[in-house]
Amino acid sequence: MSLARVQILAAQTMVAVEQGKNLQDVLTALWAKQSDWLASEKGALQDMAYGCQRYLGSLRFMLGKMLDKPIKEAEVESLLLVALYQLNYTRNAPYAVVNEAVEAMAKMGKGRLRSFTNAILRRFLREKEKLNAQCKYDEVAKFNFPLWWIHYLTQHYPQHWHNILAASQAHPPLTVRVNRRYADAARYVAVLAEAGISAKPLDDYAVKLSDAIPVQQLPWFAEGGVSVQDWGAQQAGYILNPQEGERILDACAAPGGKTGHLLELANCEVTALDIDAARLARVQSNLDRLNLTAAALHCANAQDWASWYDGKPFDAILADVPCTASGVVKRNPDIKWLRRPTDARKTAQQQQALLDALWQVLKPNGRMLLATCSIFDEENGQQLQAFLARHADARCIESRLLLPNQNQDGFYYALIQKQ
Repeated sequence: MSLARVQILAAQTMVAVEQGKNLQDVLTALWAKQSDWLASEKGALQDMAYGCQRYLGSLRFMLGKMLDKPIKEAEVESLLLVALYQLNYTRNAPYAVVNEAVEAMAKMGKGRLRSFTNAILRRFLREKEKLNAQCKYDEVAKFNFPLWWIHYLTQHYPQHWHNILAASQAHPPLTVRVNRRYADAARYVAVLAEAGISAKPLDDYAVKLSDAIPVQQLPWFAEGGVSVQDWGAQQAGYILNPQEGERILDACAAPGGKTGHLLELANCEVTALDIDAARLARVQSNLDRLNLTAAALHCANAQDWASWYDGKPFDAILADVPCTASGVVKRNPDIKWLRRPTDARKTAQQQQALLDALWQVLKPNGRMLLATCSIFDEENGQQLQAFLARHADARCIESRLLLPNQNQDGFYYALIQKQ
């Protein structure tokens, strides 16, 4: 596949995200349409697609500085942004990027714009240093976040907003959870070293690799000795703290990382729910790889008791509720452009109904862990306080906000006990 063809596909992903579609879903659909993808081609497309979303603020700013008027055709603008990303943020040969982008414009049926494309990209190469320097005077271009998101963080995290933005803009680390039934972090770091892979332990069972590698190349992965899971996400299992023989409900289980962790931590009976059958299949696949077994897996809405509940209350519930995913932007950079200022309030309403339903299937003295991968307070602290106000029999044992940093994504946890 030519570079021009990959550029066109990357531009298509940008148009799709602009229309409100999830980037990973778009990429999955593109890969499914063609069976003969080479690993290098997939890697190139993924880098362009994710890179353009990560740096969209600066790319659009710099393109705008070189235009007399905005480009009305979305696919044309997107192709130019893809080429600018390659020229500014990758080591691709500039002449190849420019030539292939000109060819790509023609293949898209925009042959009349070949000279325009060539002129814009060559001008960028001449003015690259100046254009990048100008980005620091525009907040969206400087931080590569929407203006409303920047202002939200400055208001809610006046001491930390800059670090949050910087951490969210960084490339995510590859972190694994060592299955304690196999070994610990120290042992796995030694195994990685023997394989020529540099890594360091983050705690007794979490290991952060110095460089990302394909999951299939991880020692012990296929046999269930390790799982890929962000360090912040691993804290859910520790805070819920499953005990031997407990009945535990994982209410929004897919893709199953936390489900597996609960079963590694204790010989408990876990019922896993998810509303999406395809995603629930991933839970089973992960458990199979880990050689672990859930008590039950149900494709069901947690609020629809009749479709899954057997009438026996649970000792503990993991409520990893739907949220804006504002804490995992470094892994999903399209999120920051897909979200709107009112989204956190809308998802908080959905969470409220789910939490109220789950509370009714929890035993007295049982515990429920409210978990989100969000840093928006409407879905976190405000949600907790509203829940406690509605339920006189609820008591918060612990709440913890994990802000994004070099070792983890952003998460919120609140452990609530039923009196």
